[in-house]
Amino acid sequence: MTSRKDASPPFDYDKLGRDRTSLRRSLANQLIYSLGKNPDTATTRDWFATTAYVVRERLIERWMETTQSYYSADAKRVYYLSLEFLTGRLLSNSLLNLGFHQECREALSDLELDIDKVCELEQDAALGNGGLGRLAACFLDSMATLSLPGYGYGIRYEYGMFRQRIEQGYQIEHPDNWLRYGNPWEFARPEVLFPVKFSGHVQQSTDEQGRLRFHWVGTEDVMAMAYDTPVPGYGTTTVNHMRLWSAKASRDFNLKYFNEGNYIKAVEQKNESENLSKVLYPNDTTQMGRELRLKQQYFFVCASLQDILRRFTIHHSNLDELPDKVAIQLNDTHPSIGIAELMRLLVDGHRLDWDRAWDITRRTFSYTNHTLMPEALETWPVHLFEQILPRHLQIIYEINRRFLEDVRRQHPDDPDLARRVSIVDEQGGRRLRMAYLATIGSHHVNGVAEIHTALMKRTIFADFDRLFPDRIVNITNGITPRRWLHHANPELSAAISERIGTEWVRDLSCLARLAPLAEDAGFRKRFREVKRAEKTRLAALVKTRLAVDPASMFDVHIKRMHEYKRQLLNVLHVVTRYNRIRDGQHLVPRTVIFGGKAAPGYGTAKLIIKLIHSVADVVNGDPATSDRLKVAFLRDYSVTSAEQIVPAADLSEQISTAGTEASGTGNMKLALNGALTIGTLDGANIEIGNAVGEGNIFIFGLTAGEVAARRAAGYNPWDIYHSNEELRRVLDMIASGYFSSDAPDRFRPILDVLTTHGDFFLLLADYASYVACQERVDALYRDPDEWARRAILNIAGMGRFSSDRAVLEYARNIWNVTPVMH
Repeated sequence: MTSRKDASPPFDYDKLGRDRTSLRRSLANQLIYSLGKNPDTATTRDWFATTAYVVRERLIERWMETTQSYYSADAKRVYYLSLEFLTGRLLSNSLLNLGFHQECREALSDLELDIDKVCELEQDAALGNGGLGRLAACFLDSMATLSLPGYGYGIRYEYGMFRQRIEQGYQIEHPDNWLRYGNPWEFARPEVLFPVKFSGHVQQSTDEQGRLRFHWVGTEDVMAMAYDTPVPGYGTTTVNHMRLWSAKASRDFNLKYFNEGNYIKAVEQKNESENLSKVLYPNDTTQMGRELRLKQQYFFVCASLQDILRRFTIHHSNLDELPDKVAIQLNDTHPSIGIAELMRLLVDGHRLDWDRAWDITRRTFSYTNHTLMPEALETWPVHLFEQILPRHLQIIYEINRRFLEDVRRQHPDDPDLARRVSIVDEQGGRRLRMAYLATIGSHHVNGVAEIHTALMKRTIFADFDRLFPDRIVNITNGITPRRWLHHANPELSAAISERIGTEWVRDLSCLARLAPLAEDAGFRKRFREVKRAEKTRLAALVKTRLAVDPASMFDVHIKRMHEYKRQLLNVLHVVTRYNRIRDGQHLVPRTVIFGGKAAPGYGTAKLIIKLIHSVADVVNGDPATSDRLKVAFLRDYSVTSAEQIVPAADLSEQISTAGTEASGTGNMKLALNGALTIGTLDGANIEIGNAVGEGNIFIFGLTAGEVAARRAAGYNPWDIYHSNEELRRVLDMIASGYFSSDAPDRFRPILDVLTTHGDFFLLLADYASYVACQERVDALYRDPDEWARRAILNIAGMGRFSSDRAVLEYARNIWNVTPVMH
């Protein structure tokens, strides 16, 4: 193999300095030559773009060197396919990772600019919604930090999911036009352009060897254009990248229609094509929304696989070597169509025989499962696939046919097994089970927490675990300490580094050295001072809407709004607390902070947001309780707002129904910043409890096994309603209009969900345990020094929950990739 380095002529360029003087000169050059401004006319936003360009050009040097080193080493590469990448702001994080944050601060100060105000002008990239996208971003950070050849592939959403506004307590969705001022981090690649086909029909023919060939014709074509964003590692010269696809029309303009005066029709095809990359998660409650969602998933997978094969074939001609040079990780079921697409490219495009193509495909893909809830395991109607991806439906049918033949041959004693594991669900309308396709077509499938993986093997994937005993493995999720402590909480980061050094930023297990300092009165005092400063900072941000006392306990519940995450259970406790204070009990002052978005079509979650605001209006406005209880909903929750909330949290609400949360990463971020967790034995809560010590976490509620047993026994929430007087009072207040005097029946549907409709997520079953656990929280908070001691032990125990550890496990146990140093 000839490397790029050997084949290229000498190419020299100026190396850019990272000292204060060099940075100051670069700032002046970029302002003039890139933005066309001078200091007299430049706005703070201009200075943000200028600073970003200065950092970017220093990223480029390392990026080019990294790319060259991968080609020179002929390295195996990881491609992480994810529909979301929730990166957050990149300027300050890049400066920290590259190691010249202070020098840049000084250079800007020389120009009478405040780096913090410059950084605040950056908008969060609207490329994700929740934990799935943030996990993907953490993994990209870790791959670069570990010098692993890893890339992210996704969609360059023009408007993201939505910008959340709250109007009279209701969530109102507005377009998130995050690209309004451009994106200084991305590189448009108009030369990296791939066709993506939809609809049409399949024709058959026979080739010269008499083999049957398939031709997908009469299609509607869209072009996928690449945009690259560099991803720097921390304390290394490695810079990987994230490649996002934007939809472009194959024909921009129909001159015939324009000349006829039909100006709308002239650009209709362009607009329809480019809708594919407009919005994250289009509302799938409509047929058009479902079609668009399926098209989005195929769009980015198709472009990514063409790009991966293009890169592979630059220096390799034998496709049998693909699994030795390429590892493709499916982040949830959204990209699982990639298995059928790679088969199409190999069989139809490269004319490989089926068995050879299937062996290559199965050894290339691995799949991460993020949910056990049947309704969240993606399925698609067969008729929709037939309409949009007819060739892929044929391929999936063939994969399924061959797989089921093997199943019947190997397990003749279980005639129902084939039905249970079939990709095609024949019950209640024929649907394709994409998680099954991903499981059958991957060499490894992983869960993301120990309990989640165990439940996978015992429940939904039990048959597959029997068929493929070594395929399902566990890799517990993690978070990057660079973003979630070093960057988000610089004062706590400094306090830790002063006592144990800075190694923890790259090796989070070093935080274990903090454990003895939990007994150090001086360090406990320092921790309380840092926490108080962060709470004061957050209170100042909230002040425009609500005055809160930094001395109160900051009780934080920040998550995507969903019934299984049980924000509603938290609201029931808030109302319980409100009643107790009004009844004369002297409770610890609390500020209960919510944040999160509900999917546009998720009516119940949106009603819960309205309930939170209605309860807040009453509680915050009642002079009998306002000095003891406040409720705040922080709108438009994002990575940046999380960076403001997480360092200030005292209590972390992780209260999902046991067995529903695959892992969670918010629990890790909050514990890493010294919040104590109140939670169920669900997801990574269990492992966090084991790591920090059961005395340093507040656990309540039914276990996953008890949840299943309660449902199997015929759970009746009305029994609990009638037997628990305090709970009944709370529910009656909500249902009768106490918090909605203008529309007394507004929240009646919430009572119905919790009683008549069966309380599927068992809020009432866990209510008494949750309230009792909150009483233990109150008792501990009355002793600030002991609370600080346990908070420090939480931080000390979080070493296992680094995304670096998780990515290393993927690299060793699934991807078989090694670092490439340069």
